[in-house]
Amino acid sequence: MSRLSGNRAHKRKQQRLVMGLAGLFGLAIAGALLVLALGEGANHFRTPADLAERPIEPGRSFRLGGLVAEGSVDKLGDSTITFRVTDGAAEQLVRFRGIVPDLFREGQGVIAEGVLDSAGLFVASNVLAKHDETYMPPEVAEALKERGEWREGADGKLVPVNSAEPGS
Repeated sequence: MSRLSGNRAHKRKQQRLVMGLAGLFGLAIAGALLVLALGEGANHFRTPADLAERPIEPGRSFRLGGLVAEGSVDKLGDSTITFRVTDGAAEQLVRFRGIVPDLFREGQGVIAEGVLDSAGLFVASNVLAKHDETYMPPEVAEALKERGEWREGADGKLVPVNSAEPGS
């Protein structure tokens, strides 16, 4: 009888070990899936030049930032607007249905959130514009400075590289 009770105890230890290992394996899988889901759901920032260099598959959400290209705003009937976003090196056509911010205008910084359609048109679900005369979204400012399109002026504000500053 003691041999039987010893086998039972050994079996219970094995079962606990197997269950513990299965639990750890399940937690590892759940953690990996969580990290993967968060990474895929991240709303990545791109400039038009980034998009031209490394295209994003249609339907994947991301943020597009740059300047509203001069002469590109076209207001269509049903509160739909199209415009081009530029970073000086490339442009991306954007369509947005809704009301754009009051400060939205050509030549100003903008970030549009949305997806590319199968034809390569960026369909925006949200459009964010600068909120005062000195603000440009940080991602846009960094991208423009890295590309050599903009620089910091004497007063610390960003200015186009080819523009002359007063007093210079």
